[in-house]
Formats: sequence, structure tokens, C-alpha cells
Amino acid sequence: MEVPATQKVKLKNYETKCSQKNIDKAEAQRLMDKGVQQLRELQDKLYSHNEHSVLVVIQAMDAAGKDSVVNHVLSGLNPTGVKVTPFRAPTHIELDHDYLWRHNLALPGRGEIGIFVRSHYENVLVTRVHPGYILSEKIPGIDAFGKIDKAFWKMRYRQINNWEQHLAENGTTIIKIFLYSSKAEQKVQLMERITEPTKNWKFNIGDVEERRYWDDYMHAYEEMLNHTSTTYAPWFVVPADDRWFARLAVSTIIYQEFEKLKLQYPKATPEQLESLQKAKAMLESEED
Repeated sequence: MEVPATQKVKLKNYETKCSQKNIDKAEAQRLMDKGVQQLRELQDKLYSHNEHSVLVVIQAMDAAGKDSVVNHVLSGLNPTGVKVTPFRAPTHIELDHDYLWRHNLALPGRGEIGIFVRSHYENVLVTRVHPGYILSEKIPGIDAFGKIDKAFWKMRYRQINNWEQHLAENGTTIIKIFLYSSKAEQKVQLMERITEPTKNWKFNIGDVEERRYWDDYMHAYEEMLNHTSTTYAPWFVVPADDRWFARLAVSTIIYQEFEKLKLQYPKATPEQLESLQKAKAMLESEED
């Protein structure tokens, strides 16, 4: 569901499970296969047009299926035109720059699709729940917890909005996805990582420890959605408890936003058409 820029969000009013009774896993997979092919065709036009870029931002709580969405929804794309960047805790080099610096480096070029798995929004989510991280950024004048107040977060939302508006005005379509899962479903997924040997490598004890801050994270997400869903970079809240439905919903959203670009293959100029005819004649005259 798209979050209107003028509407206040209360996550308790949003579903975490699929509420559509007219669709099941089999039908979702059929639609997914069709959607993947459609996205591949749109990607080809994007690359040939070479004016626009597309940035897909995926945010979610731990174990909500971020990697699964990337693997399934974008599996049919040409990998040479896709940049997937998973953002983790910033390095000491990244902390020596402003918080958007490393995200600028990962932006897609013209004709490319960029995917941020986690993103610049970690700077108003994790840091909002654990404001001590803000002090590590060494921002002039922000040297104590008391200075990380409502005005600080309002300023940071403004900075993010301004950055995204700049990107949008210069040819980047921004599609922001929040995979909204329940605390109960997260427990199921974390237990699978503990009990299934093939998933043990995914487990991080920190994910369990962070569950203590669930309500704080939900508040941070609400604030993020309310302050940064804009006409040029809207947020979409996707129910994520049913993985199969989340994949279908994300592919549909990306396709619909992609379509708004109304991309067509570039038309050949008279000079190019003449060159094509010349090349055709040369090839046809060759002896077998």
C-alpha cells in the first residue's frame, strides 16, 4: 500500500499478512513469473534509453525477507545493469564523511537499477533506537545525548528528503519498500535459523537481542514513513508475513512505478538507418 504524503501513518492499521482471498501461492507464482519477464523488458528499455535510473530501497526488521525479495523479484534481470548494495554498520572511513556519502557512492548510473538492502534510512531507524551511534558520526555541535532531540530528527528527515528530491529531479526514480512483518513471524524465522543447519549461518544473536526494542523500532518506522513519504519518493508498506505474497506485491509495485517512465526503445536517426542498410547490404553480399 502506498503511503500518501499527506496522511498520518499508524502501523497498527496496516496488515502484516495477505488479506486477499482471491489469490494463493500457485497463482502468485504464475503472476510472479510473468512479472519477472515484464521487468526484464522494462530494464532493457531503461538501458537502451540511458537517461533514467531506478533506485529500489528495501527496509525491514531483521528476518523479514529482504534477501528473499531481491532473489525472487529481480532474478530475471540482466545482472550487468543491476547494482545490489547491502548496507551494514558504517566503517571508520565512512564515519569520517557525512552519513549520505556512502549511499551516494552506491547510486545507480543512467540506464541502471540500484537496490539498497537497508539504506540511508538506517540513519533514522537504528540510530533513533540507539542514539549513541549518532555520537560516532562526530557531527559538529552534537556531542551529547541531550542534543539529539526532536529538532535533530526533523533536520535529518529534511536532509534525506532534499537528497531524494535532488536525485528525482536528475532522473532517478525512487521506489521505497517497507516489508512490514509481525513480531510473531520474526520469532518463527529466527527459530528456523537456529534449528535448520542450512540456515545457521544467517543467525545473529544480536537479532534476538534487538527484539527487546520492537516497540521503539515500530515508532521509528512510523516517524520515518510520516516524514519521508513524498510525491517524488513515496513509501510502500508491504505485508511480509506471507513471503510469497510480499514477493508478488513488490514486483507489482516496481513494475507499476517503472511503467510511469513510459520508456520506449530509441528511434534510429536517418544516419543510423542509412548505416544499417549499408551493413545489411554488406552482410548479404558475403559469400557463404
